[in-house]
Amino acid sequence: MTETMRAVEISEPGGPEVLKKAERPRPAPGPGQVVIRVHWAGVNRPDALQRAGAYAPPPGASDLPGLEAAGEIAALGEGVHDWQVGDKVCALLPGGGYAEYVATPAAHCLPVPAGMDMREAACLPETFFTVWTNVFMRGGLKAGERFLVHGGASGIGTTAIQLAREFGARVFATVSRQEKAAACAALGAHRTIIYNDEDFVEVMREEGGANLILDMVGGLYIPRNLRALADDGRLVQIAFLQGPKVEVNFAQMMTRRLTITGSTLRPQSDLAKAEIAEALREHVWPLLEAGKVAPVMDSEFPLEKAADAHARMEAGSHIGKIVLKVA
Repeated sequence: MTETMRAVEISEPGGPEVLKKAERPRPAPGPGQVVIRVHWAGVNRPDALQRAGAYAPPPGASDLPGLEAAGEIAALGEGVHDWQVGDKVCALLPGGGYAEYVATPAAHCLPVPAGMDMREAACLPETFFTVWTNVFMRGGLKAGERFLVHGGASGIGTTAIQLAREFGARVFATVSRQEKAAACAALGAHRTIIYNDEDFVEVMREEGGANLILDMVGGLYIPRNLRALADDGRLVQIAFLQGPKVEVNFAQMMTRRLTITGSTLRPQSDLAKAEIAEALREHVWPLLEAGKVAPVMDSEFPLEKAADAHARMEAGSHIGKIVLKVA
């Protein structure tokens, strides 16, 4: 390993153009950590928020963007016994994925699923950790329930549709246009709702209401989501693309026994993330290795073109995941 590495850093808060090529010292593993030689890195909305100055890294994390990657373990920290140098892994990262090498807790690594290449594996951690946590652990989705996911063609949406389908839910998804609707239907969505043509509230009320809604839009979607829920329904909020502040009549929470919850992944403890990794290994990795669930790939860019990847993501035209080729 060289002492330095190629990376893409945030030169200042701003748009995609502030992502610049850089040379950084190669990280060393701390206790309980591994260093991964990155082959591919996933691109996610939190990366864009960090780039814009709205999502600071947690204490001790790299200031480089990048919350998921796939590659080979290059070095082991003190106390790491479950992995060996050369193992092919994908990993949830505290930051630093836009680089040739990255350090992360060993417990946040998962093996590249059998039959899957590293390009696909780089799309798994951030998205699958997020969906499993919020849809199944917090949202408690059960077989037979009606599940509505907004942004069905996003990386989160395409993952949520597949996992909810595999666990027996009836899936509904909102999208912006017909091409995205077709993609969601092919993944197993029972019904897709083009939000410019139909009111998702009316659609869900006609269906008996959603038992669970996964939302990353926020804003005026929040009171509409509450109307779209069935009695005893749950709303899980994971982002606020239209803002977090809105006026809501909370009396309906009591009269209809609604639950509102949500989470962000990055600030959670290392132990909490390790527990999610173990749950994924047990419940989801067999589905990936059997080919029943797979990441939906949109496009790839070389590491040095990370700004172009961010521009595509923020344009909203992508279907599935965007990745950076590093090695």
